[in-house]
Amino acid sequence: MRPRTVEEIVGQQEVLKSGSPLHRLLTGQTRGAQSVLLWGPPGTGKTSITNVLATTNGRRLAQLSAISSGVKEVREVIEKAKADSDLYDLETVLFLDEIHRFSKAQQDSLLPSVEAGWVTLVAATTENPSFSVIAPLISRSLVVRLQSLTDSDLKTLVSRAIQDERGFAGLISIDDAALAELVRTSQGDARRALTFLEALAFAAWQRSEKTSTAEIGLDDFQTALSAAPIRYDKDGDNHYDVISAFIKSVRGSDADAAIYWLARMIEGGEDPRFIARRLMILAAEDIGLADPQALVLATAVAQAVALIGMPEGRIPLSEATIYLSLAPKSNSAYNAINEAIADVRAGLVVPVPEPLRSSNYAGAENYGNGIGYVYPHDEAAGVVRQDYLDPKVRSKSYYVPKRFGAEADSISLWERLRQIIRGK
Repeated sequence: MRPRTVEEIVGQQEVLKSGSPLHRLLTGQTRGAQSVLLWGPPGTGKTSITNVLATTNGRRLAQLSAISSGVKEVREVIEKAKADSDLYDLETVLFLDEIHRFSKAQQDSLLPSVEAGWVTLVAATTENPSFSVIAPLISRSLVVRLQSLTDSDLKTLVSRAIQDERGFAGLISIDDAALAELVRTSQGDARRALTFLEALAFAAWQRSEKTSTAEIGLDDFQTALSAAPIRYDKDGDNHYDVISAFIKSVRGSDADAAIYWLARMIEGGEDPRFIARRLMILAAEDIGLADPQALVLATAVAQAVALIGMPEGRIPLSEATIYLSLAPKSNSAYNAINEAIADVRAGLVVPVPEPLRSSNYAGAENYGNGIGYVYPHDEAAGVVRQDYLDPKVRSKSYYVPKRFGAEADSISLWERLRQIIRGK
C-alpha cells in the first residue's frame, strides 16, 4: 500500500499543497540536490514521501538506517552516487532513517556530499532537528514537519487498503463501530492502522471459517489485538511535550487535564521519580507561598514513590497532582530569586555592610566587622531598623506578594516589616 505518487499520499495536506517546496520537489519541478529533513511521529509518511521522491524523474534510491549504519556505509553510497552522476547523469536519493541516532561526527561526514550535490539527502527523524541534527546540515536542508494523520485521513487509508488490489481487493469489509475503534487505536499512525487492519482481517476470516469475504466487527479486536501501545518516547519530543502539558495543566488549575497527562506518562513508562521531581518544582515555582504545604506534600509524595515504587506509586502521584492543581497559585518566590540573580549577573555586586560582616575571629573588630550590628532578639518587637543592604540595592523590591491563598495574609505583614527595617 506504499504510495506511488504524490496524489496517493494520505494526509500532510499543508506541506504537500500545490506550489509548496516539498510538492515541487516531489513532482519534479525542482531539479538538483535539494536535501530534506522530515520530522514527525511514526507512521506519518516519511518513508513514503522518500519513495515518491526517488521515483520522480528516474532517481535512484539508496536506504540506510542510522541504527545499523555508520560512516563507512555512507561513504560507499556517496562514492556510487558520484559515479552514477558522472557516467549516467543519474541522481541518487539517500534516505537516512533515524538520523538523530547519528553522532555529530557522523552527521559531519554527510556535509561534503550534500554541499557538492552528489546526493539528495532525505533524513527522517522523530525528534526535533533543532536538538538532534547539527546546524550546518539543517541550514542546507528543507525542514518539513509532518503531523499525525487525522481521523479522516486514517479512514481514507483503511478504505483504500480494503478496496485496492494491492490490499484486500474488496475481500473484507469493516462495520462503522469497528472502523471508529481502529481509527482510535491507531493514534494517527498510518503504519499502525494498516498493521491492525491486517490482524483484524485474519481474525474476521478465522471467525467466518475462512470464507472468501468477511466483515470486521468489534469482537475481532479482542481476538486480534491486545491493548494499543501508547506512543511515548521517554528520550524524545513526546517526553518534553507531555511533561510540558502536564505542568501547564497543573499551573492552570485544571485537575482533569493534569490527571490525563499524568496517565499518559505512567502508561508510557516514564520514570515516576522524574514526575515526582517535577511536582516538587511545581509546588515551589507555581504555588509557593500561596500554600506552603504544597511543597511539603510534594516532597512527601516523592519519598513515598521512591519507597513503594510502581504501580502503587501512581496513587500518591495522583494525590499530589490534584492537590497542586486545586491549590492557589503564586510565583512570587520564583520571580524574587530570578530578579535578584539577574541583577547580580548584570553587575550589581555590592559589598557586605560592615555591621553584617563576620566577627567570629580575632581582630575582626579592627576592620569594623560587626560594629554597629543590632541583635533583633534583644528588642521587644524582635525587629529593628537596620541596613541589611548597600544603598545601591536597598531600593530594590524583589519579593512582591501575590494576593492569593495564605500569601495574601503576608502582604500587610511585609509592608509593616519594611516600614520598621527600612523606615519606609
